[in-house]
Amino acid sequence: MASQFGSLLRQWRQRAGLSQEALAHRAAVGIRTVRGLETGERTDPRMGTVRALADALELTGAERSSLFSAAGRDEPVVAETVRFDPLHEAVETLKVAIEARWRREEEQRQVHDPVPLPVRWEAAPAELTDSTLNIGGEAALDGRLDQVVEVYRRVGSRRLVVLGRAGAGKTVLTTRFVLDLLGAHDPADPVPVIFGLGAWHPGRVGLRDWLAEQLVRDHPFLAAPGPSGGTLAAALVDSQRVLPVLDGFDEIAAGLHRPALNALNTTTLPLLLTSRVDEYRDAVEGTDVLTSAAAVVLADLTCDDLADYLPRTTRKTGPGGNVWKPVLDEVRLGGPLADVLKTPLMVALARRIYSDTPDHDPVALLSLGPDEIERHLLSSFIPAVYRSDTERVQPWLEHLADHLTRLGTHDVAWWRFGTSSVVTGAAVGVAVGFADFVLETALVGALTARGLLFAVMIGLVTGLLFGLAHRFVVHRTPLEPVRTRLRLRGRADRRVWSRGLIGLAFGGAVGAAYGLVRALAFWWATPGAVMTAGVAVDVGVFGLVFGLGAGLVFAVVAALEAPLDVRSAGSPDGLLETNRRAVLGLVGVMVPVFAVFVMGATGVVASGLTALRFEVLWSPTTALALGLVGGIGGGVAYVLSLTAWGQWVVFARVWLPLTGRLPWALPAFLDDAYRRGVLRRAGAVYQFRHARLQEHLARSR
Repeated sequence: MASQFGSLLRQWRQRAGLSQEALAHRAAVGIRTVRGLETGERTDPRMGTVRALADALELTGAERSSLFSAAGRDEPVVAETVRFDPLHEAVETLKVAIEARWRREEEQRQVHDPVPLPVRWEAAPAELTDSTLNIGGEAALDGRLDQVVEVYRRVGSRRLVVLGRAGAGKTVLTTRFVLDLLGAHDPADPVPVIFGLGAWHPGRVGLRDWLAEQLVRDHPFLAAPGPSGGTLAAALVDSQRVLPVLDGFDEIAAGLHRPALNALNTTTLPLLLTSRVDEYRDAVEGTDVLTSAAAVVLADLTCDDLADYLPRTTRKTGPGGNVWKPVLDEVRLGGPLADVLKTPLMVALARRIYSDTPDHDPVALLSLGPDEIERHLLSSFIPAVYRSDTERVQPWLEHLADHLTRLGTHDVAWWRFGTSSVVTGAAVGVAVGFADFVLETALVGALTARGLLFAVMIGLVTGLLFGLAHRFVVHRTPLEPVRTRLRLRGRADRRVWSRGLIGLAFGGAVGAAYGLVRALAFWWATPGAVMTAGVAVDVGVFGLVFGLGAGLVFAVVAALEAPLDVRSAGSPDGLLETNRRAVLGLVGVMVPVFAVFVMGATGVVASGLTALRFEVLWSPTTALALGLVGGIGGGVAYVLSLTAWGQWVVFARVWLPLTGRLPWALPAFLDDAYRRGVLRRAGAVYQFRHARLQEHLARSR
C-alpha cells in the first residue's frame, strides 16, 4: 500500500516540477517525511499529511481520491461553512409579513364572500403597449383573476400595465397577484410588494429611493444596514429581490403623470403597474409608453356575472323570488342601472347597502334617474354601515377625507394629522409651563406668586422657541415616525457630532431665554428688586450649561440609536405603539443625562464665579430643581414639537377632538371603520375603501 502511495506521490511531484525539498516546503512538512513516503520507509502517513501533500500538488477529483486510497484512508467530507446572508433572511421575513398582511386584507374586504366577483381582462390597444420585440415575444394576454400570475409570466420583460375604469377591480387584482405569486413557492421569484403610487413625487425622489423609503415605513426592520452600505430595503430594491406592484398611477398628483412615466422608463425594474385608462393614455400621448411593458384592460361585468353573484349574497326574498330579481331584470334591458353596475366597486357597494342591511330593498334603485344611481350608492354606503351612528360619525369621516384631499394623498397616516406651528407652540407652552409649576411647587414646598409667574413666562418663551423650531424643521423635512431604538452600544461618527452641535446651539438659545425669564420673574414678583449686571451673567451661564447639556444629550441619543428590529410592527396601530415606546425611551435617556449634567455643571460654574468674587446663590436643591425642570420641560417640548408621535398627541389626541373634527378615541374609531369596511389597511397607513368614496365624502363636507 505504501509503495503505491510513494509511487503516486513521486509521479505527481515530478509532473508539478517540484523537488522533494520544494514539495516539503509547500506542504509545510519535513523533507524526511517526503523522502520516507516516496521510498516506502514510512508506511502510515497521517490524514493531515496526506491532505497537505494533496493541497500542495493541487490535486482534485479522481487524482485526489486515488492518493487518499493509496494511503488506506478516505478523505472526510468537510461541510461548507454556511454564510449568513442578510438579504436572504430579509427576503424570507418580508415574504411572511406580506402574505399574512394581504391575506387578512382580502378576507376583510369579503372578496371570497360568497365567491369572488369575476375579474377579466383583454389585451390593451396597440398604442398603449410597447412593441412585441421589446416585451419579449408574442404573448396571449387575455385572462381572468385566477390566471394573473400565469399571464404575467408570459410577458418576457416582466413589465405589465393593468388598466381599468374607476372601481374596475385593479386593487382586487393586485392583491390576488401578490398572494398567488407568493403561493407559487418559487425561490427565484422576487417578493411582490404593493406600493400606493399616489404618494410618489417623481420630481423629489427617484423611484428606487422612494421604494426603499416605503419599505422602511411599512417594515421598519429593513432600515438595518445592508451588506454594501445603505439600508436592507435599498439593497433588496437594487438587487431586484422585490417586485414593485405599483398601484394607482392615476392617483399621482395632477401634472406629474408624464414626469412619473419618464422616471419609470429610466429604470429596468420588473413591475406591475395599475392605472385608470384616461390618465395613462394622457401620459403616453405626452411622452411614450412604459418601456418593454405589455398592457391589459379590465373588462366590465356582464349581466350573467351579476345574476351569478348578487342573489348569492342574501337570502332575502321579494314577491318574485330573490330580492335582487327586479334589479337583474332591469339590468338585462340595459340602460343607466346596467352602466353603473358594470364595476366591482359599485356592485360591492350595492351588495353592502341592500344584501347586508335587513331593512333596505334594492328595488329602490329602479326609481333613480341616470345621474343619481352612482351618487346614491356612494352616499348610502356610510348610513348602511353605521346606521343609527351615522349622524355622529359622518362629519368625522368627511373631515378625514377633506384632510387627505388637501394633503394630496390617500394615506391616512397617523403622523400627518396636523403641522400647525401655532398649535404646536401653544401645546408646548402649556405643557412646559404646567410641568415647571408642578415641579417647582413640589421642590419648594409652597405655592408662590413668583413660581406661578415664572411658569407662565417660561411656558410662553418655550412655546415660542419650539414653535419656531417646529416651523423650521417641518418646512425642510416633514416629521416621520422614529425608525430607531436605543441600545447600549454606538460610536461617535459624523452623525453624532452633527447632532451634538445642533443640541449645543438650540440648548444654548433655550438656556439663555431661561436665564432671562428667571431674572424677570424675580424682578416683577419681588418689590424693590433691582436689575443688575448679574442678569447678563445668569443668561450666559444658563446658555452655556443648557447648551452643553443639550449637546451631550443629542450626541448620546445619536450614538445609541439603532434600527428597529424585525419584531417592530408595520401596521398603523403597531407602528404607533412602537413609536410611542421609542420616543418615551428617548425621553427616559434625555432627562436623567441632562439633569445630572446640569447639577454638576452649575456646581462647577458656581464655584468658579465665587472664586471670581461674584455673589452666587447655589445649593444642591437649586441645582436639582434646575436639572429636573430643564430636563423634563425640554423633553416634553422636544417630544411635542419635533417628533411624529408628539404631533399625533397634539393634534389627533387633543386639538382635533377638542374642536370637534375627530373623535377623542381616534385609534378605536379608525380600527372600527376598518372592521366595517369603510377603511382598508395598506401597510402602516389606512386608506378609504376606494378613492371614489374619499372624493365623495370630501365634496360632501
